[in-house]
Amino acid sequence: MRALLTRIEQASRLDRVGDRMQRVVQSTLRPQRVRDFLHGVWLGHPLHPAMVQVPVGAWLSAAVVDLLPGQRRAATALVTLGTVSAVPAAVAGWNDWAALSRDQRRVGLVHAGANIVGLTLYAGSSIARLNGRHGLGRTLSYLGLTAASAGAYLGGHLAYKQGAQVNQSVSELHRMSDGWHPLADLSDLPQRELLTRQVDDVSVILYRHGDEVTVMLERCPHQSGPLGEGEVQQIDGHACVVCPWHGSAFRLNGGEVVHGPSGNDQQTLPTRVVDGVLETRLP
Repeated sequence: MRALLTRIEQASRLDRVGDRMQRVVQSTLRPQRVRDFLHGVWLGHPLHPAMVQVPVGAWLSAAVVDLLPGQRRAATALVTLGTVSAVPAAVAGWNDWAALSRDQRRVGLVHAGANIVGLTLYAGSSIARLNGRHGLGRTLSYLGLTAASAGAYLGGHLAYKQGAQVNQSVSELHRMSDGWHPLADLSDLPQRELLTRQVDDVSVILYRHGDEVTVMLERCPHQSGPLGEGEVQQIDGHACVVCPWHGSAFRLNGGEVVHGPSGNDQQTLPTRVVDGVLETRLP
């Protein structure tokens, strides 16, 4: 399996289809607010993995219920529920996929293909059951579960091996030592400008607004973009830093994500001023 997944990651022949699909997805889901909703910006957590719980739960339950006598109606309801709920989950997944790097998109394309096969089989199962052909419906369901399970395996590879839509910056905290760390003299910090400093080997950004100073991890949680090279913009009345790589935006007074493709907030660090020196520590 490792060798197969490596070949998929390196399969540049998939890029022709993937690049075309990326343009289709981005042009179809054009309004920023739609993309942000599907990324899970409003939730502070990627939306796609939360949404897939409904179809996966319904389909797994149907597989169990199909083994019990006299449960045709329940099995049909579960298969239909899973099939219907998989559609919006797939839309959210395509939205996330379009913002990934090329090697991630290759695996994501195969992940989507397996899920499309599974969804098609489950749709056929639902139709067969509603027409009284429960034996065929069960067969199609178990075939659909096999395809969907393969898709889920690839989705796990995307998240845990390739880091797709996983917070890329929070692991930086593990490289910081305990205790308070001096950063700069407060009097030397300009108002409303981004500065980059180091805590141990971890890069952070500083932003002073009045007497308050925000200290935030510098690497974007989406794809590790350098927020220290980003722009400060006013969004909905809040000063936000915008990642120069993919445009994710985070409030500088709390780290909340306001625009995707990141679905995760950015980590801010506690601060204090001692003898005129700004200090920070692990949260």
